[in-house]
Amino acid sequence: MQETPVVVITGGTAGVGRALARCYARRGWRVAVMARGEAGLAGTAADIARGGGEPMTLRADVSEAAAVFAAAERVSERWGRIDLWINNAMVTVFGPAERISPEEYARVTQVTYLGTVHGTLAALRYMRPRDRGTILQIGSALAYRSIPLQSAYCAAKAAARGFTDSLRSELLHEKSRIRLTMAQLPAVDTPQFDWARTHVRGRPQPVPPIHTPEAVAEEVAAAARSAPREIWIGGPSMQAILGTMVAPGLMDRMMARKAWESQIGRGRVMQDNLTTPVERDMGASGRFGDQASDAVTSLSGPAVRTGVAAGGLLLAGAALAATAAWARQREP
Repeated sequence: MQETPVVVITGGTAGVGRALARCYARRGWRVAVMARGEAGLAGTAADIARGGGEPMTLRADVSEAAAVFAAAERVSERWGRIDLWINNAMVTVFGPAERISPEEYARVTQVTYLGTVHGTLAALRYMRPRDRGTILQIGSALAYRSIPLQSAYCAAKAAARGFTDSLRSELLHEKSRIRLTMAQLPAVDTPQFDWARTHVRGRPQPVPPIHTPEAVAEEVAAAARSAPREIWIGGPSMQAILGTMVAPGLMDRMMARKAWESQIGRGRVMQDNLTTPVERDMGASGRFGDQASDAVTSLSGPAVRTGVAAGGLLLAGAALAATAAWARQREP
């Protein structure tokens, strides 16, 4: 008789993490969700049970390595295995780099980057004895293409990508059967934009096009099954990553022109979750449901290599043309 598979999802109570918890519940998995807030954990556990899965709640702050290791031990003691570990937890501070304090940079780094490291190390503890399992990092196109007003988050995601690439080489060197993959996400309609700490007038908002967390979660689940080296989810992710590879300077100028005001909406954040959880069950979706699309395309595995080659040629030509046009505009 086949054992029921087990997944651990950090940051599993809101946004893409919440959508993933529901996704695996529908597949009949045992789903352990890790987060700081009691309200979100309770709501997610109820979703998992209604969806057909078996829930387990783990109240922990991923910035604290000992708490993450203890949570993983609880999962192993109860269910005897961890088949899939998804590092999704994050916090961010939104605003110009010089307005963000050193303490705020440290907190974003501790959760968004070091939380990924802690989760990965915890997963390896329980996957190594069986020499099997999958670790999936939730990344972002911003791990490649940094944008204004998000220096802390972009840096943390880039660090997570660097850590993941290094570990992947080590696993290959050891001929380990543990699989490691990273999903680079596009703009998603999540509560992140309602509880991010901000240093601008107005509430943060994603740069369109925006995708639903449910559609993105399905792409992530597909990546967990096939475990490509990396998956780029959404056309905007592909464009941002390929554009940065081919013409980084041009992309810098484009971001300077287009990615400032487009990220600032009306209203203000009432309570942020940087250091303490917001004790409300926020669910998977944010406030952009009327703009969010379920249509998502992805590149992974060999398609990424093909896309890089083909996209590189196309973008190189476009970049040269755009650069020439920009230079002509500056001529006296």
